[in-house]
Amino acid sequence: MSDDELYLDEQTMQEQDDDSVVEEDNEVVISDPKGLALPDDVLPDTLYILPISSRPFFPAQVQPVMVDADQWEDTLERIAEHPQAAVGLVYADKKTKKAPTIAEFRAIGCVARVHKAEKQNDKLTFVAQGVKRFEVVEWLSEEAPYLARVRYLSDVKSQGDEAKAYSIAILDAIKQLIRLNPLFSEDLKQYLGRFSFNESGLLADFAASITSADAEDLYDVLATVSVQTRMHKALTLLKKELEIARLQNEISAEVNDKISKHQRDFFLKEQLKIIQKELGISKDDRTSDVESFQERLENKVLPEAVEEKIHDELHKLSILETGSPEYGVTRNYLDWATSLPWGVHSKDNLDIALARETLESHHAGVGDIKDRIVEFLALGAHRGEMGGSILLLVGPPGVGKTSIGKSVAASLNRKFYRFSLGGMRDEAEIKGHRRTYIGALPGKFVQALKDVEVENPVIMLDEIDKIGNSFQGDPASALLEALDPEQNSEFLDHYLDMRIDLSKALFICTANQLDTIPSPLLDRMDVIRLSGYIGDEKLAIAKQHLWPKLLKKNKLLKKQLNITDAALRHIIEHYAREAGVRGLDKLLQKILRKSVVSLITGEKEHISVGVKDVETLLGMPYFRPEKTLQGVGVVTGLAWTSMGGATLPIEASKVHDLTRGLKLTGKLGEVMKESADIAYSYVFSHTKSYQKAPEFFDSSLVHLHVPEGATPKDGPSAGVAMATALMSLARNEPVRRGLAMTGELTLTGQVLAVGGIREKIIAAKRSKISEVILPEPNRCDFEELPDSVKDGMTVHFAERFTDVEKIVFNKSGASLH
Repeated sequence: MSDDELYLDEQTMQEQDDDSVVEEDNEVVISDPKGLALPDDVLPDTLYILPISSRPFFPAQVQPVMVDADQWEDTLERIAEHPQAAVGLVYADKKTKKAPTIAEFRAIGCVARVHKAEKQNDKLTFVAQGVKRFEVVEWLSEEAPYLARVRYLSDVKSQGDEAKAYSIAILDAIKQLIRLNPLFSEDLKQYLGRFSFNESGLLADFAASITSADAEDLYDVLATVSVQTRMHKALTLLKKELEIARLQNEISAEVNDKISKHQRDFFLKEQLKIIQKELGISKDDRTSDVESFQERLENKVLPEAVEEKIHDELHKLSILETGSPEYGVTRNYLDWATSLPWGVHSKDNLDIALARETLESHHAGVGDIKDRIVEFLALGAHRGEMGGSILLLVGPPGVGKTSIGKSVAASLNRKFYRFSLGGMRDEAEIKGHRRTYIGALPGKFVQALKDVEVENPVIMLDEIDKIGNSFQGDPASALLEALDPEQNSEFLDHYLDMRIDLSKALFICTANQLDTIPSPLLDRMDVIRLSGYIGDEKLAIAKQHLWPKLLKKNKLLKKQLNITDAALRHIIEHYAREAGVRGLDKLLQKILRKSVVSLITGEKEHISVGVKDVETLLGMPYFRPEKTLQGVGVVTGLAWTSMGGATLPIEASKVHDLTRGLKLTGKLGEVMKESADIAYSYVFSHTKSYQKAPEFFDSSLVHLHVPEGATPKDGPSAGVAMATALMSLARNEPVRRGLAMTGELTLTGQVLAVGGIREKIIAAKRSKISEVILPEPNRCDFEELPDSVKDGMTVHFAERFTDVEKIVFNKSGASLH
């Protein structure tokens, strides 16, 4: 539709005043301008009504209408029998599929002629040609088929320039809308085929009908009789439609621009690749990948089998299409295979003095551990290479197992790689996934070698005691090959399917306990135990490492915030008795945080934390001073806990003489209950050796209690102490003050070795006990203790319980150290 066709001059926009409407015999006749009544213009005053639920129908419309055949077939048949084939189309906002009630019909509708009615399946379709507005005067049938008496509404026309201006504005808006959306041109052709632009009322109806406005807004236009008011409302709807069309065009243009730009860039890049290839400036992706992988292998020493395997894969990559899935799989495989450090080694630092200095600077205490590591390094230095041994550091949390591994790597000048085995349940994490699906990856050891880029790093396997298993395999069993010095020189990764030499790597594993490590795996490792730190060692660690590290991390100077040695010792003895120093580090962080608040607020310019300030900053002590119980039947034992060593008071008391027996309390474990029964049986069977009351147990009910009944206790090391408590009760003779003991007792009176000697001696010193009894087999353990632990201690070694009896009750012949 051209702009010329839409142009209207002022003469064609004038309303013709000689149109008239004549009513004859209850029928409405629309006269032509010459006063002649045409047969098709005669409209009946009663109409069959069809509901229109989507949007109102306008007189200027010619549009297909679809209705349900089951409900409205009878109505359409009756309409077809009428010569005019006229039907009233009334908007009804139906909420269900049922026929609407008369209350749901609107008052104003449009009479339309029915053309080309057809039935398809369960639908009736016909073309409706809108003719004129009407108003329902009376419902003659309130059920389908609906029949109503109607009154036709004539347009209330207005003269003047304002009506002409509205018409021109509507035409201009239609013209702009057609430019934005050419689909409206078909509706305009239909309109021009029936009407001309000088009919203002029909022009307003047509303008409203082509918009996508809401049904209520359209009905408002249909119900408006005044032409000028109707044109104003139609123009408003047309302007809204015009804005929507413009916005849609802007969005479409923006999307098309982006798509066109991408397509243009793609074609240009493809052309550039072809031009560069022709000029020899660059190569295609496949050739570039092959050459990149070949460059990686330069200066690397590949085993013959590995070189042949990689060569075959490179040949496969060179003939595959870049778009095929196999190309991506092969490329990823070659990316891993060529990234490994085949034959690349870092130079080891074999200076043992420097290694010891590094360990001393990084760690305070644990002298036996550092000596063991230096011995390992010295053996490697003598041999000229490190490896061939897998170290396992076992100890409580926070004792520095991981940091020792880092120190070993630093002392050797090797790359360090750490990964945790805690919770690992998939065997493929160790051995790699098989290259049978997209997303397969090699195992952790291959990833470690790729990251460190040398074949001889220090690889730390943390938490090896917490490894699991599942339906995906047993990772602990997969580690057997990697951690076996006799096999790991030809470790097979399932993804690479090539032999990898792990024998040059130094493996250091960490664990909190040995019980959960499978025996075959434990057998392959050299166990080094870290039992924890004594108070002096903790003090040195706090002064030399923890506190300076915190000050540096938080950008504080020592003159701004300082802590005294006495305060550190008070914290260690009353707040942080655990074997490691992680808890001590957290307490120092708490002190630092609270002190910084005072510095920032300006309350103090510099702070020195003393013993008196500790309780203010940390609260009441977590551990109270341990009291040594005294009296007949009371003995102090020594126990090992996860927090380190502790004193274990044991009490024995006579309940009555009515019957004999032994009663146990104190939340004892099964092993400890057995130790109590053994102690009772041994003492009972040796009553003849007592100087006093040899018949004591014949008629006495004895109650044996271990205080702190809410704390679980277990282990055999309290057997000697329990037997001593029972003997003290029977002899009615107290154990002398300041004596503690530990050891496992047998029915024949032998005293067996126990563990945790270091922690138990430390616990005795903390409780101001200077005399202890230890099993004779533990003499070597005591001898290996640092002098700072042994100083001031009087130690007796007992081989049998008779030795304990002589020591406790001041008999001659005690074994004294």
